[in-house]
Amino acid sequence: MQKTRVKKLSVDPRAKALIFDLDGTLVDSMPLHYEAWKEVCATKGLDFSEEEFYALAGVPSDRIFEIINERHGTDFNPKVDSLVKEETYLRKIGKLKPVEVVFDLAKEHHGKLPMAIGTGSPGKHSWEAVRALGLDKYFDILVSKNDVKEGKPHPETFLKCAEAMNISPEFCQVFEDGDPGLQAAKTAGMIATDIRSYL
Repeated sequence: MQKTRVKKLSVDPRAKALIFDLDGTLVDSMPLHYEAWKEVCATKGLDFSEEEFYALAGVPSDRIFEIINERHGTDFNPKVDSLVKEETYLRKIGKLKPVEVVFDLAKEHHGKLPMAIGTGSPGKHSWEAVRALGLDKYFDILVSKNDVKEGKPHPETFLKCAEAMNISPEFCQVFEDGDPGLQAAKTAGMIATDIRSYL
């Protein structure tokens, strides 16, 4: 039986610009990212749980490896292994699908409001995902983990998006599926929308 959506995802009347997280918000990439994480973690004999993975949604991958090392006593090299994880994910990119309810909202407001993508993933791989789904027709601003000093839950990613669009943070609406991203949006003084209740 299909879940019926209680309400329609919409733009807040105060919003003058829209910012979208990428993984799990615009693109349904989280299952593919999880597959990649499981494969890489298995190389150290670690069974990385889905629960732990989703709790870290939006956190940059090098920081996730640091957290995994702290929690599980593993010896991942965060910089090196985050590249291995991204390459593992990239091999699966052909299976990517959009998150329709969010993708539809972006298409509907393209050309009406400035829009940007703010992601904790690396820039090169994020643009590959964007192009794979034809999202590059709608977005030309993407702030990735490579463009900031501090990843989510720090607000820097979204503040850079606002700056690139030349819109004050309080007039930016952020669409997110992860708690760190929602925290980042709120800390930035933006309108935070949790898309999980619309799926």
